[in-house]
Amino acid sequence: MIVLGRVSAPYGIQGWVKVHVFGSDPLALTGLPRWWLGDDPDSSDSWRAVTLQDSREQGGALVALLEGVADRTAALGLKGKYVGAPREVLPPPAEDEFYWGDLIGLAVVNDGGEKLGEVTGLIESAAHDVLVVRDGQRGVERLLPFVAAVIRRVDMAGRTIRVAWGADW
Repeated sequence: MIVLGRVSAPYGIQGWVKVHVFGSDPLALTGLPRWWLGDDPDSSDSWRAVTLQDSREQGGALVALLEGVADRTAALGLKGKYVGAPREVLPPPAEDEFYWGDLIGLAVVNDGGEKLGEVTGLIESAAHDVLVVRDGQRGVERLLPFVAAVIRRVDMAGRTIRVAWGADW
């Protein structure tokens, strides 16, 4: 399952929910007729499919009405649920674009050939996205900005990300 966003709050009284989309386009999820909701982004057990009845952009965020969610109380029950979709139903990303879920688990290697760890998560910030890189052997966690000055190459086939980042930073 590729995690695409998270329900952040109910919206109004008629069952709509506000969704924080993980990516730059808040309307990216509107093309999917079905969404999957789950409690744990790392588990395949908790996901269930729901039909998207309606959606729109509201104040720079995405609001959506899901089948079977008829009022604010039901919408409140979805707060905190992750929104995802199986990889096979998603459109292929454009060149030099990636689904966050595809980056998790990739090895991160610097220009000197030193392995810095592996991607364990991503953080969205106002300025840019940030890779969370964990080096389990050294017990070190690094936060690397996902910008062209740092990210040299993402090799999905080789499951590596080459970066301009020192091992001692």
